[in-house]
Amino acid sequence: MQKEPQQNSSRAKNQPSGIAAFLEQPGHRFSRLLSFTGLAIGAWLLLSALQVSINVSQLLQEKNPGKDGFDYLPVTKLITNENMGSDNRFTPSEIIALKQMPFLDDVAPLQSNQFKTRASAGDLIPFSTELFLESIRKDFIDSAPASFHWEPGQVEVPVILAADFLEMYNVFATTQELPQFSEKSISAVSFILECYGPGGMVPFKGRIVGVSDRINSVLVPENFLQWANQKLGNATQAPVSRVYIKTKDANNTSLLQYLESNNYRVNKDRTKFGRIKQVLQAVVTGLASFAVLILLLAIMLFAFYLQLMIARSKENLQLLKMLGYAPKALAKSVSGKWIPVYAGVIITALCFTQILQWYFSRFSIAGKDKLPVWVHPAVPILAILLLVICVSVNRFMVSQSLRKIGN
Repeated sequence: MQKEPQQNSSRAKNQPSGIAAFLEQPGHRFSRLLSFTGLAIGAWLLLSALQVSINVSQLLQEKNPGKDGFDYLPVTKLITNENMGSDNRFTPSEIIALKQMPFLDDVAPLQSNQFKTRASAGDLIPFSTELFLESIRKDFIDSAPASFHWEPGQVEVPVILAADFLEMYNVFATTQELPQFSEKSISAVSFILECYGPGGMVPFKGRIVGVSDRINSVLVPENFLQWANQKLGNATQAPVSRVYIKTKDANNTSLLQYLESNNYRVNKDRTKFGRIKQVLQAVVTGLASFAVLILLLAIMLFAFYLQLMIARSKENLQLLKMLGYAPKALAKSVSGKWIPVYAGVIITALCFTQILQWYFSRFSIAGKDKLPVWVHPAVPILAILLLVICVSVNRFMVSQSLRKIGN
């Protein structure tokens, strides 16, 4: 008589018919199917959103036009009808704030002349014009030769001319019967640089030693402009109306948001890909948020399904506890039933994401802009993370429901 309970207990452990019956109940199949369908759709949308975001960043990163891996952008303050009568030059504190931004590698102000200048070519070329001069650190200039240097007392002033200015002159020269110049031949031409100050006019001999594609200005050495501003313009420190920023990615959305929030103006053509990236990132973020919402709803729906099934099998589970089944073992058996299902759903979503990436790569631009065929390694990692989250939530909900039955 004393061995019979042990035999019943051993038989219950070897044949856990109560757990099997509980797990195989056919009720509420629609809720279960709906939850797994929602989970598959949400996982696919989230994985696809991550892959699309990576694709966008990769394509726009390759649009970086910098020859040395950096972009150099001119920044000015935005002039509006409201502030057009104000001082819209940069203060030293604003330049320091720019230098402290993590998405900028360096910042250099352009100093401008505080005196009047006039350039003429003498009798050789009957052409003269009022001129503005600027200077910037030499490492920011893309075509600064060793001769781009000036010392006090030196009559000749080296000049670097913007490529756009040379092009405009050549267009203008054809209508005025003036000679046209190439980038190499322009360096052979010298001109008279007349600098006017309160004390009179000081003549210099100007020579173009380089043509810049980066900076649209007429550049002279920094020490010449500092000397001339002090001697001719009576200005010890010239105000700054324009600065150049150095960054690895001109399409950085954080950079564009910072410039817009401070009413700084930058060439929109140089940052057009960044503005496209802002729009695409907003769309991808919305898609990812929608995917997360679907995932949460699917997990909650399946959690309610599990709670309902556990409640309907309350008597069977209590009996199994009386027969010696530990609550942890029951929770592991119940939640473990759905691990292969979760894995199948996540793997299916990952496969559809891979198919979508293959389709994009097939129709993407050829050459260096072509997208890779395989998804980025971050996508499978996110899929594994989703699987871990689903299994953990599932086990937690089952444990909580079984604990309530036990109490």
